[in-house]
Parts: sequence; structure tokens; C-alpha cells
Amino acid sequence: MKRIVQNNKLSKSLLIDLYRKMVRIRAFEGKVTQLFLKGLVPGTIHLSTGQEAVAAGAAGCLRTSDRVMLTHRPHGQALAKGMDPKRLLAEILGREDGCCRGKGGSMHLADPKAGIMPSLPIVGAGIPVAAGIAFAFKQAGSDAVVMGFFGDGATNIGAFHETMNLAALWKLPVVYVCENNLYAVSTPIQSATVVVELSEKAKMYGMPAFTIDGNNVEIVYTTAAAAVDRARRGEGPSFIECKTYRHSGHSRTDPATYRDEQEVQAWKERDPLILCRRMILERGCLDEKRCSDLEAEEQRLIEEAADFALASPEPEGPEALADVYYHG
Repeated sequence: MKRIVQNNKLSKSLLIDLYRKMVRIRAFEGKVTQLFLKGLVPGTIHLSTGQEAVAAGAAGCLRTSDRVMLTHRPHGQALAKGMDPKRLLAEILGREDGCCRGKGGSMHLADPKAGIMPSLPIVGAGIPVAAGIAFAFKQAGSDAVVMGFFGDGATNIGAFHETMNLAALWKLPVVYVCENNLYAVSTPIQSATVVVELSEKAKMYGMPAFTIDGNNVEIVYTTAAAAVDRARRGEGPSFIECKTYRHSGHSRTDPATYRDEQEVQAWKERDPLILCRRMILERGCLDEKRCSDLEAEEQRLIEEAADFALASPEPEGPEALADVYYHG
């Protein structure tokens, strides 16, 4: 991997906080999977298991007033930006206490008070929207920043290239984070583009662009924080390609038989939670017991979120139709 940003050590408290975020995301999606298998989740789900360091590290350096644009794999990004796990899980179950009153579901999340703009499941659809919000911030004289998440497949669409050009030209306060998990659904990256180091695509539009280890939360955080600071100073956009890997298929309907088992196992050995936990122990941030206590605390938090979500009613009557529009 070329141009890996060198590691700058984070404070012990910050590293622990980032690990807590990753543990929360992993526990949350484990619970979502359990509920899905019980038939309690409408539709399918897209999990980010294995990609937690990208969400935690990138969104972890943002302020509440900053905005994020999520992808069709949005749970981890939403949690990392500050969404309440209770409201998030209630939304995934289609319940009235969800962040969108149960009408958005897994792929249509939003929580503007936490800086989370409505997620867009169409590939790359949030890229130009992030630029539009960043343009509004700049016009208003705000120092707020927008962070747009998307996958590797989105770098092949026209909206990506048009937006990179305008964002750089207008020096918009936006940071684009590409979660390159090597597959666009089932299509391996080398079958979709000759330029497999995706930061090269952004560099040609005149913005700083980096390819980094997306499973190392410390590298993700330090790279994203520098890009956010740059955007906040009015110096324009940045692009960060995070090399990572999803442990499961594209969705629960995908058995991922197109992937080589040795490849999957090699990436699982570089699980971002394992890497961060090892770092925490080696640096003396926490000992084994306190690390296990933290993990147990997050599991309890998610169990409480599940109890809340399951107790929440489904929207009925007028509420089920409120704010729903049909254009025939």
C-alpha cells in the first residue's frame, strides 16, 4: 500500500474512546443480526463488521455542528457521530420511537440534531449532496465541516468526478472518506477500475488525497483530523481512501462465495478491534480486566437499546401516513 500516513500516537483517553465506539458498533450490529434472524427487521441489512475503525476514527474527530452523509451501510457511521443506539435500533425495527419514526429503516437514517443527514442508499448519491451542504456552510461564513462516506464503487460514477472538481475549485469544507472494502457488492475492485489506488482519482482534481490503513483507528483518526482542520480553515476538501474489509457479504442475502477464504481469513486476522485492543494493552491504556469491563458495558448498553426498541410500538393510523408523500 503506497503513501500510508505515518502513525501519530493518540492520548490514552482518546484511544480508549475510539475503542469504545468500535466495540459499540460491533455489539450493535451483532444485535441487529440476532433480531434479523428472528424476523423482526423489515427488509435486509448491510453490516459494517470489519470496517468499524473507519467510522469511529473519521467521525470521531467531528463536532456536533459538523455534518455527515451516510451510505447504505450506515449503522456504524451513525453511532460514531453520536446517534442514540436506542433510537437507531428502534428505527431499524420500524418502530415509532426510531430516529425517523420507523419510516426510514436501516438504509434511510437521519438525526440532524446530531449532525447526521439523511442516508442515501443509492451508490454515490451523497457525494454531491455533501458538497451542497458544504457550499451552504461556506456561504453562511460557518466553520462547520461536512464528511461524506461512500464505498469504492462510487468512485466510478460521474457524480463523483463532477463533485471532486467543483469541491476543489470552490474550496468547499468537505472531507470525503472512501471505505474501500475491495468489493462493490460482488465486483472486485480490479475488475471495475484500472486505477486501484483510489486516492489517485481525487488527486488529479487538485486536492490532498491519501490511501491509508483503514483497519488502524489511530491512523484513520489522525488523517481525518488533519483533513477536517484543513477544511475548517477554509483551505478546501480532502479525500481519504481507507483500505478495509467487510467480514460478511454485501448484505444478509449475500453469502459472499465470490471471495477466496484465505483472503477473508487474512483480513479477519487484521480485525480493527483486535488491533486496537492490542494497542491499548501494549501502551498500558487499560489492563485486561478493564478492557473486558469496557466491552461488557457496551454490550449491556446495546441490550438496553434492544429492550427499548422491542417495547416501542409500530407507527399506526395517522402517524403511519404523516410526512409520507406520494406523487402518482
